Amino acid sequence: MSAAAFAAPVAVTGVGIVTPLGHTLETFDDALFGGVSAIGPRTLSLDGMDTIELAVAACDFDASGVRSTSRLPLDRGCAMALAAARDAAHQAVLEGSVIDSERLGVFWGSGIGGCGSFDEAGASLYGEHRRLRPTTVLTVMPNAAVAEIALHFGARGAAIGYACACASSAVAIGEAMRAIRGGWIDVALVGGHEAMLTPGLMTAWHAMRVLAPPSGAGPAAACRPFAADRAGFALGEGAAALLIESQAHARARNARPLFMLTGYATRCDGSHITQPDARGQERVMRAALADAGLVPADVGYINAHGTATIAGDAAEAASIHAVFGDRVPVSGSKAIHGHLMGGGGAVELVAALRAIEREALPPTAHLERPDPAFELDLVRGSAREARGLRHVLSNSFAFGGTNAVLIASRADPR
Repeated sequence: MSAAAFAAPVAVTGVGIVTPLGHTLETFDDALFGGVSAIGPRTLSLDGMDTIELAVAACDFDASGVRSTSRLPLDRGCAMALAAARDAAHQAVLEGSVIDSERLGVFWGSGIGGCGSFDEAGASLYGEHRRLRPTTVLTVMPNAAVAEIALHFGARGAAIGYACACASSAVAIGEAMRAIRGGWIDVALVGGHEAMLTPGLMTAWHAMRVLAPPSGAGPAAACRPFAADRAGFALGEGAAALLIESQAHARARNARPLFMLTGYATRCDGSHITQPDARGQERVMRAALADAGLVPADVGYINAHGTATIAGDAAEAASIHAVFGDRVPVSGSKAIHGHLMGGGGAVELVAALRAIEREALPPTAHLERPDPAFELDLVRGSAREARGLRHVLSNSFAFGGTNAVLIASRADPR
């Protein structure tokens, strides 16, 4: 394999989303660039436990309306994944094209599969002492979304699920890029999802003491990335899908590239299961730049991982400054759509792509007082004009030390 073939950009020809900010790119843009938060209050009451008040970002989504090719019941997260994938394929006119099914892959990420179905199964078995459905395993298995998407589109190429905590969907997208560059497949449906707004998972995250309390400025402003008074993140849910393909394949079926994926790298901190390592994050950003054939000065915007935790934001601010100094604008969209865990990398890549499309940089909402220790150009207040924006970078840094960085570029060179 030649270095030129490995470094070839991969075309994005379709995008589909199911997010707390909306299910269309228009509604997503309105909230993203307007800094409009979808985070609201959620009260969790369980027998024998104190009531828990949370701030969460939920999707206005009816999972019961999504029908699967397998005819199996779908977990809420899996239904979101299938809906997003269908929308991406529709925009890319995939189903109207002649596609070699052996060259069509599915690469998908999710931190924990089947959360809602697993909670329901536990309640049924231990609370109501009822037998479980014979399809329970198929509903909760981590690769359920991969299977449903592959069945729906008749994909017979590689169909792989990735579970790398918060980096899951970023890794899935990047590994699909590598498969296309390497010539193993021509086209892939990629992305990720998460639907953790279930009693079991919300309680588990609350126990870690990383969730922002819905007090003070109110639930909508609970998540404040890079702020001096940041107090953690809000759980979110949703899915994002992209249809990506080699440039030759896109040309052959007269598909118009919307954007190009130009760089990807993944590395592990190898130092701690939860504590982020700025040096590890620095290494992966430099590796992604090298993969794209770019230098730091080429990047015009960074969509940060930005969890609004004390340690997480400090490590990321240090790593970004080590690579880019304070010259590249940075913002964190978790402030308004919450932390989508395994689906976050895909949704935040879409946010970065929208910055290219709109030639504007989304602000970090609720960022009234940036942490004075951070030497970054933080976009705050309102969206910032970015005429001629060409290259953007999206960070995904996960528990377990898995880090992934994606770089996307304008399709037309201008």
